[in-house]
Amino acid sequence: MAATSHNKSPARAAGLAVLYAILVAYAGVVILPMIWLLYTSLKTNQEIFAGAWSLPQAAHWENYVYAWVRAGIGRYFLNSVFVTVVSVALILLVSAMAAYALTRFPFRGNRMIFYAFLGGLMIPTQLALVPLFFLINSMRLLDTYAGLILVYVAFSLPFTVFVLSAFFRTLPHELAEAALIDGCTHMQAFWRVMMPLAKPGLVTAAIFNFLGIWNEYLFALVLISSEKLRTLPLGLANLLIVSHYESDWGALFAGLVMVMIPTLLAYSLLQGQLTKGITVGALKG
Repeated sequence: MAATSHNKSPARAAGLAVLYAILVAYAGVVILPMIWLLYTSLKTNQEIFAGAWSLPQAAHWENYVYAWVRAGIGRYFLNSVFVTVVSVALILLVSAMAAYALTRFPFRGNRMIFYAFLGGLMIPTQLALVPLFFLINSMRLLDTYAGLILVYVAFSLPFTVFVLSAFFRTLPHELAEAALIDGCTHMQAFWRVMMPLAKPGLVTAAIFNFLGIWNEYLFALVLISSEKLRTLPLGLANLLIVSHYESDWGALFAGLVMVMIPTLLAYSLLQGQLTKGITVGALKG
């Protein structure tokens, strides 16, 4: 036994070394481009073309000022914040109520409705783009935030209902029944008892939807035409087009950093809840 244990230790150590090497290499692949983007955003055009990998001789913070003020990134940023916050709030509200009803109340057609939600996951975005454009136009919601948010909510419901259904199934029925015995209505039991317990699942769904909507480009490009209503991805695309003519690549990289920061902050602040939510969903879903 001692010999067997002695033989396994070097093998295990070698396996761990290989695993750590792979993890370090993966971390490098993820982190190094962000570091390169960060210091490149502080370089002038001449420095960028003279040496793409070299450090800036001096930090040119005016690239951020140009991107935020003159290129309108500040306005696009606030537009994206509004669209993303409202969309995620509506997605969580509607999805939570739908998932709770589908998992807690057996009724005729329950499974069919649930599978209809799951079927929405299989619809390619590009395939729905043209009919969606005419539908939104017929509803007189083209080039409005309402139309764009409505599309975001509709396309995010299948995934969110699927995730939250797994969480509501894990919650004990006795808690809701105790709340009903104490005098709560079904709606009060949902809001006061079940929703707080589903917080890890709500946070997980919120982060995934936030990332998807914050970086979404195709729907915004098709449904929004007014310059004042553009979201951040559209603003960055416009800045890229302008850069082709004015060669202001430093401002473009500064704009990309501005897009990246909210995503990193959201993940950093909520990574504990995200990990907990994914773990609970994987173990009990």
